[in-house]
Amino acid sequence: MATETEKKGLSWFKGVLSNQNQSEKKSAEPKEAVTVMVVEKPTDMMNETEQLVADSKHIFPKDNQDKIALDVIVSIENMLKERQLLTFKNKGLEDQLDTANETINRFKHDQIKKDQLLQEKNKEIRELENSLTSKQMKYDQLLEDYKEYQHTSNMEYKKITNQLETETAKYSKLYEESTNTQYQSMLKINELEDKIRSLEIENQKYEVQYLKIVDEKAELMQTINDFTERMTLSFSPKATASNLSHSE
Repeated sequence: MATETEKKGLSWFKGVLSNQNQSEKKSAEPKEAVTVMVVEKPTDMMNETEQLVADSKHIFPKDNQDKIALDVIVSIENMLKERQLLTFKNKGLEDQLDTANETINRFKHDQIKKDQLLQEKNKEIRELENSLTSKQMKYDQLLEDYKEYQHTSNMEYKKITNQLETETAKYSKLYEESTNTQYQSMLKINELEDKIRSLEIENQKYEVQYLKIVDEKAELMQTINDFTERMTLSFSPKATASNLSHSE
């Protein structure tokens, strides 16, 4: 009976070890696979562990056992207790894993939103770049037009400046000639005015002389008239007498 009991205990112990090794292999798989795997419920695992501990007490009674059997029984109980502890730890890890999965899902959702926002911003940036490129082209065209206008304006300015210098030189020449002409005219006018004044003085002299001659002529005519009248009176009786003689 003791040998059969020990065989049953050893076979059960090997089964426990194989299950433990499989659990360790599963725990060593990548995290992504863990997130997809269907994990056994912790409550069921705890109940199974407690059931195994209770069964081990019935299967391996400590009464009337030698030291080696007692050590094996104690080891098995310790392993079962450790399994129960690992179950509690797995429960905490599973809670952390669920929380991490929720956080990852939330991060993925936020990342999708951020990607959409980034795409919209990239679209806005491309539109702004296109607008900036168009404005840059317009600016370059305006700059070329301005340079051409500035060149044309400079040429026109130089042309007008040369014409202005020519006209200014002509004006200065004409002004100088006009000044000389005015000066010569002024001298000529002064000369003519002097001649006019001299002629006026001479005319006044001639007028005085003419008046004097007129007066003298009038006096002479008066003298002649007086003389003629006296001579006429002196010859009048003789003429009357001769006329009378002839009539007879």
